[in-house]
Amino acid sequence: MAKEPASSGSVGQDDEIDLAALALSLWAGKLWIVLFSVVTVAFGVFYLLITPPTYQADALLQLEEKSGQLSLPDGLSDLVENAPQSVTEIEIMRSRMVLGKAVADLNLDWIAQPKYFPVVGYGMTRVSLPLPDVGFMRAYARGGEAIRVDLLQVPPRWLNKEITLVKGEGSAFDVRLPDGQVLSGRPGVVLREPDVDFAIKVGEVAAKTGRHFILRQISESAAISSLRARTGVSEKGRQSGILLVTFQASAPERARQILHAITRAYLGQNVTRSAAEAESSLDFIEGQLPQAEAAVAEAERDLNEYRQLQTAIDLGFEAQSLLTQIGQLETELSQIQLEEQTLQEKYTPRHPVYKQLLDNKAHIEDRIAVLRDEVEELPQTQREVFDKTRRLELAEETYLQLLNRAQELRVLKASTIGNVRILDTAQAKPSPIAPRKSMILAISLMFGLMLGTAFVLLRGAFRKGIQSTEQIEALGIPVFATINKTVAAEGNDSRMKSWPILAVASPVDLAVEAFRSLRTSLYFGMLDARSKSVAITSSAPSAGKSFTAVNLAVVAAQSGKKVCLVDADMRRGQLRKYFDLKKDSLGLADYLSDKHDLASVVHSTDVEGLSFIPAGLYPPNPSELLMRPATEAMLQALDEEFDLIILDCPPALAVTDPVILGRLAGSILAVVRFEKTTEGEVDALKQSFEVAGLQINGAILNAFDPKKSKNSQYYYYNYRYSYTNRED
Repeated sequence: MAKEPASSGSVGQDDEIDLAALALSLWAGKLWIVLFSVVTVAFGVFYLLITPPTYQADALLQLEEKSGQLSLPDGLSDLVENAPQSVTEIEIMRSRMVLGKAVADLNLDWIAQPKYFPVVGYGMTRVSLPLPDVGFMRAYARGGEAIRVDLLQVPPRWLNKEITLVKGEGSAFDVRLPDGQVLSGRPGVVLREPDVDFAIKVGEVAAKTGRHFILRQISESAAISSLRARTGVSEKGRQSGILLVTFQASAPERARQILHAITRAYLGQNVTRSAAEAESSLDFIEGQLPQAEAAVAEAERDLNEYRQLQTAIDLGFEAQSLLTQIGQLETELSQIQLEEQTLQEKYTPRHPVYKQLLDNKAHIEDRIAVLRDEVEELPQTQREVFDKTRRLELAEETYLQLLNRAQELRVLKASTIGNVRILDTAQAKPSPIAPRKSMILAISLMFGLMLGTAFVLLRGAFRKGIQSTEQIEALGIPVFATINKTVAAEGNDSRMKSWPILAVASPVDLAVEAFRSLRTSLYFGMLDARSKSVAITSSAPSAGKSFTAVNLAVVAAQSGKKVCLVDADMRRGQLRKYFDLKKDSLGLADYLSDKHDLASVVHSTDVEGLSFIPAGLYPPNPSELLMRPATEAMLQALDEEFDLIILDCPPALAVTDPVILGRLAGSILAVVRFEKTTEGEVDALKQSFEVAGLQINGAILNAFDPKKSKNSQYYYYNYRYSYTNRED
C-alpha cells in the first residue's frame, strides 16, 4: 500500500483554528491587553472629568377634547374637533412660534459664561487644580465663578462674536468689545455705546480679580435650533393624548426653568388659537345675520302683500295642517340624514341597522311626496299662501339658528381655556442623565480589551520571528539546544561595570541545564572536527551569542575540561565585564597587532579550568587583523593547550569577521533568538557562509519562552518536568 504524503493531511490541519494555542497566545500577551485596557479606561475617566453633566427636566401635558372642557350647549360640538391631534400638537410645540416665545421670555439668545482653559477647562474646575494665579492663567475659571446679565444689545454685525468681560478690583469690570473698545462699568449700571448701538447691564458678577467671562448674543434662529435639539416631545401610549415633554441643560434648575417657559408658551398659543377660532366663526355668523334678517323681512313682506292683493287673510284648516305636517317630516328627514352620515363610517348599506334607517328615510320621503301632492290639489290662492308662509318659516328658523350660534360663540370666546392641560409641571431630576459613568467606563474597558486582543492577535499573525526548532531545521540547520528565557539574563546593561555569569550565580536555573545539554551535543558533534575551536555568531546584535558563549565555556570548564574563551568581537566586544577586567586589559587585538605575545593576553578567571582572552583595545581594522597568519597560529597554539576554544564572533550579516574565523574554526554555531530572529535572517546567515565554502554546523535557539511558542504545551511540559527534577 502506497504511503500517503504527509502534506495531504496537514492542509486540513492548517485550516483549523487551534483554540488552545489561541488562548495561550492571548495569555502570553496579557500585559498588552491590560495595558490597552488601562489606557482606554484612563481616557474614559478623562472624558468624564472634562465633560459637563447633563440634567433633564420633564413635564406631562394632556390634550383634551374641546367639547368636553366647557359646559356649553350641544350645538357647539360641531365647532371643535372631537379627538386630540397628537402629531400636530407635537410639531406645534417644536415650532419657531412656541420656542421663539421661550427664547424671548428667558433671553436664551444671550450666552454668558466663565472662560475655561481649552479642552480640559471644565475638568480643572471639578478637581480644583492649584493653578498659578499669574499671567495669562489668571483669566481662566477655577470654579465658583458666576455672572448675571440683565441687558445685552449688540448690532447685527456683532451677532455670534465674543465680548470679553474682565473682573476688576471690587465690583468693577471692563468690557472688551469686538472692535477693540474697552468700557468700564459696575453691576446694575447700563453701559451704552450709541455709535455702535451697543448696550449691556450686568446684574451680578462673582469672581476673583482678573477672571474673564465670555459674552455673546446669537441669532434667534440659532437659539431656537439649539432649544429644539435639546427638547423632546413624545406621546405616552398610542392615541392617549398624553404628551411627555423633556428638556436637557447643564444645570437642573436651568432645565426646569426653560422647560416651564416652553410649556407656558405652548399653552398660551393653544388658548389664543382656540379664541381665534371662536372669533373667526363669530365674525362669519355676524356677517350672515343681516342677510338672514333681510330674508325674513322680505318673506314676510311678500306674504303680506299677497294676502292684501288676494284679500286672503289666512290659510284654511286643511292647508295649515299640511304645512305643519310637511315641516315636521322635513325636520325628521334632516335628522335621519345626519344619522346616515354617522352610520356610513361604521357600517355598509347591507347592515340591518343601516337598512332600517334607509327604510325610514324612504317612508318619510314618500309621506312628504304625498303631502306635496295634496298641496297641489289646493286652490291656486291657498297654494301661493302656503308656499310664501313656508318660505317665511324657513327664513325665521335660519335667522333664529344664527342668533343662537352667535350667542354660543360669544360665550366660547369669553371662556376659552384651550384644549391643553398641564398634568405635571416641569421638574428636573437631581442626578444627571449624562454622561453615564458606569456605561462609559464599561465601554472603555471593553474597547480596551478588544484593542488589546486585536493587537496581540495581529502581532502574532504578522510576527515573522522564529518560534520553534522545526523552523530552523526546515532551513537545513540542526538545532543543538534550546535555551529557555531567564530573568537573570535580561538584567545585563551596557552601563554596568560587571555582569554576573548565570552558570555561576544560578547553577540550578533551567537555562543552565540547557547549556549542559549543549555541551554534550557539542562534544559528540566535534569528534571529527579539525580543530577544538568553536565559532559562535548570530545574524544580528542582541541575539544572545555572548551570553551563550560565556555560559557554555563555564559549564564546559565545570565538567573538567580546559577551556579558553576568546572575545573575537574587536568592534563591540564586552565579555570582559563577565570577568571584571578593565577596558585596557591586553587582549586579542594586542596579540594580532604583534604588540604582545599570546601568554600575555590570556587571563585566568575565577572559574577553574577557564581562561579568557578579551578583545583588547578596539582596532580600526579588525577584519584585516583576523586575516593575518597570527590568527591561525594562535588557534593552533590554543588547540595544543586547551580542550575547547570558544570564539565569540560579531554578527555575521554585519561584518565578515565570523566568516574569516569560521575558515579556521572546527565548528560554527549560530545563535537564533526566539521571536526576534526571522527565518529570512537565518537563511541569509546560512548563505553568507555557504558562499565562502563553509557550513553552519548547528544552531542554538535562545531566550525561548514556552508560553508564547506554537508548541507551548509540549515545551511547557518539559519546562515543568525539568524544574521539578531540579527542585528534587
